[in-house]
Amino acid sequence: MTVLKKLSNSRQEELEWQSRVELAAAFQLTYQFGWNRGIGNHYSLMVPNSDDTFFVNARGLLFSEITASNLIRCDFKGNVLEGKGEIRDVTYNIHVPIHRDHPSAKAVLHVHPPNITAISLLENGRIALAHHNNLIFNDRVAYDDEMTGPALEFEEGDRIARGLGDKTIMVMANHGVTVVGPTVHDAFSELGICEHTCGDQLRAMWTGLKL
Repeated sequence: MTVLKKLSNSRQEELEWQSRVELAAAFQLTYQFGWNRGIGNHYSLMVPNSDDTFFVNARGLLFSEITASNLIRCDFKGNVLEGKGEIRDVTYNIHVPIHRDHPSAKAVLHVHPPNITAISLLENGRIALAHHNNLIFNDRVAYDDEMTGPALEFEEGDRIARGLGDKTIMVMANHGVTVVGPTVHDAFSELGICEHTCGDQLRAMWTGLKL
């Protein structure tokens, strides 16, 4: 990743640049781990000291192409305030209601990683209480059994935000997962432990023996 020289030493610009770097790193790691699907997934992070603007990936970019510099800044009305490109409708419909209704959710990661997604494709798919890791995060998991497809309307995002409640991980039936956190680090850590533990559960299930 190429780091550009900042034009100003103001504290706010330093905070914003650091946020861009951290969010871009999450995209790059997700790509390296094979957790995303083409251009269809999206991550956002609230701009420091703002309650209605956020950084997000522009429509059409692969996760491997995303850098700190080409993230776009948007507001809660969907306007692109900085950067080239546009925000996808489904991205806007999912991320804005969550950021708006859950101020502690500074980072929102929506992705289709293979193991969590496989669980979401099972009838009444649930993360079992079988691994010791489940003791760490199961009480922070919400299940959206009504999820049937892309969030094509803003009202669908409102429904998702309500269903998330005070949880940090939402397994979305027939779809994937949305993870939130007060920082990119926290949200990405939640995503990682959930994805790996779901992988352990699936491999145990494949034996045909009882968990």
